[in-house]
Amino acid sequence: MTAIAEPDVARRVVVATGQRFYVQLAAACVAVAVIGFAPTYWIPLFRGTLQVTPLTHVHGALFYGWTLLFLAQAWLAASRKMTRHREFGVFGVAVATAMCFVGMAAAIASLKQGTADGFGDASRAFAIVPVSGIAFFAGLFTLALLKVRRLETHKRLLIVATVSLLQAAVGRVFLVALAPPGAAALGPPPVFVTILPGLVGDLLIVWAMIHDRKTRGHVHPVYWMAGGALVALQVLRVPLSTTPAWTGFATWLGTFSM
Repeated sequence: MTAIAEPDVARRVVVATGQRFYVQLAAACVAVAVIGFAPTYWIPLFRGTLQVTPLTHVHGALFYGWTLLFLAQAWLAASRKMTRHREFGVFGVAVATAMCFVGMAAAIASLKQGTADGFGDASRAFAIVPVSGIAFFAGLFTLALLKVRRLETHKRLLIVATVSLLQAAVGRVFLVALAPPGAAALGPPPVFVTILPGLVGDLLIVWAMIHDRKTRGHVHPVYWMAGGALVALQVLRVPLSTTPAWTGFATWLGTFSM
């Protein structure tokens, strides 16, 4: 009996430890999102000095709401409350869908404002960052829905999708720390400055890969494929942002009324 019980106890300990890791990872995503935008959004908001459009507030509420939902889902899974987890998952579909539409609307609004301020070329080039980011998130989220019965694949797709959203938060830290005074008046930054913040955010995926290696003996293919696609996107945005094809597409986006 002891010989049988001990491996079973050990297995339950490993499973519980693994589930706690995903809660910790989700909490880290929330922390990065909050800390990253604290200097440019949260602190001015609480001081009453923040001047942004209502669309920006809706955008922020949805994207912060996603990270909190991601954390709640990780906690429910770790607590074996799978019925509630599935119920929240239905709500997550609605949130993710709204994020895509509102995120695209915010990207177009920023593009139009930059163009109106006289930074047309820079604004069209930089628009590739939010637009491609939204498309990437939407693609991974759709794949995660299709793989909902394959839990190990499903949750890793959502991890990479969520981490992909954090580039903007990490980028704000770089902006506050490194940008010279008055940089905002110079218009959108060059696209290449987004690579390093993106790679820093990707360290969360590396953390998950290390966890896989320690607990499973190998890294799940999702991290290699989806994570690799994310890195490729972050790098390829630079040359693609100045191509005639992207410039034409961005110009077309700028014709939409917001």
